[in-house]
Amino acid sequence: MYGHLLIIGVAGPSLSAEEASFYQRIQPSGFILFSRNIVDAPQTRKLTDDLRGLFSYEPIIAIDQEGGRVTRTKDIAPVCPSAVDLAAKNTQHLIAEAGSLTADILRLLGCNLNFAPVLDIDHFPSLQNALRERCWGVESQSIINNAGMWNRWLRKRSMRSCAKHFPSCGLATSDPHHDLPIAQLGIDELLRNDILPYTALMPELDAIMTSHVRFPLLDDVHPASLSPKIINGFLRGQLGFDKHLVLTDDLDMAAIGKAYGRGPDVVQAITAGNDIALICHEIVSAEVAVNALKTLPISIVDDSLARIEAFRKKLFAPLKWSTETWQKTCADIEKLSAEVPSATEVKAHSPVADY
Repeated sequence: MYGHLLIIGVAGPSLSAEEASFYQRIQPSGFILFSRNIVDAPQTRKLTDDLRGLFSYEPIIAIDQEGGRVTRTKDIAPVCPSAVDLAAKNTQHLIAEAGSLTADILRLLGCNLNFAPVLDIDHFPSLQNALRERCWGVESQSIINNAGMWNRWLRKRSMRSCAKHFPSCGLATSDPHHDLPIAQLGIDELLRNDILPYTALMPELDAIMTSHVRFPLLDDVHPASLSPKIINGFLRGQLGFDKHLVLTDDLDMAAIGKAYGRGPDVVQAITAGNDIALICHEIVSAEVAVNALKTLPISIVDDSLARIEAFRKKLFAPLKWSTETWQKTCADIEKLSAEVPSATEVKAHSPVADY
């Protein structure tokens, strides 16, 4: 039961007997795939089929597939254009096609949740804060129009989505993979700008991922991803996102690991109002996390489990595997990419693109 409050990484491109036994013992809500798990398309589909076969329930099988440099399938398939390039092209039918093709290729590989779209406003386009090439605009309305269209067509093609990084990673002046950024904005200022994409698109969002950024004017103790004031109070209470799935960003990032440690981090995450905590790389620490989660009040656990179960019922089965369908989808992505030239030369150094 307590393992359901986790999504965890997978070590490599196939499951060992020991790893399969570990997952069956932990019973996570699901898994997140990275480049280390992807060698070719048939192998990846076998991996996701094997993960499904471990449980009597349908596991979440998630991935970060935003387009551009955050594309986990870049070694086995053409890359869909990035958010910034699609926004620069500003052609809605191409944005819709990018969302559709992203869903198709992921469903062929066996995924059912994409950790996208990014709804952050790119406040500091010259800084290395992990968001280079990943944002749909520099003001809220363009993000609503562009990310909204991409998300709409991703979901029309039966892929669940997760908006990120609430309330804003775009206000970070450093990279949370390395340290904990601080943003000196209050709720009123956030509501006037950064929150607008969330409120405008909320009826079309399946889930929200919280950010490893500290907002001292909202909570002077915890980062947003671990803050009861920001998640239970602001996101769920004030904005009304109270029946939907909320997840942390990766708790293995230095922004959290340096300050909390495994065990206290997941307890604080669920107490704050997240339903699921992500452990992406320190996979064996999931056992420590589960033992820590057993200390939570059952009322908190039950609320999260109810939302997780409701979300699980909305997941779609993978597409039937076909080499011909895979090749056609790849060809369609290549054609789309040819229509959307790169708008700028991006020099980004965040680990997010390399996982």
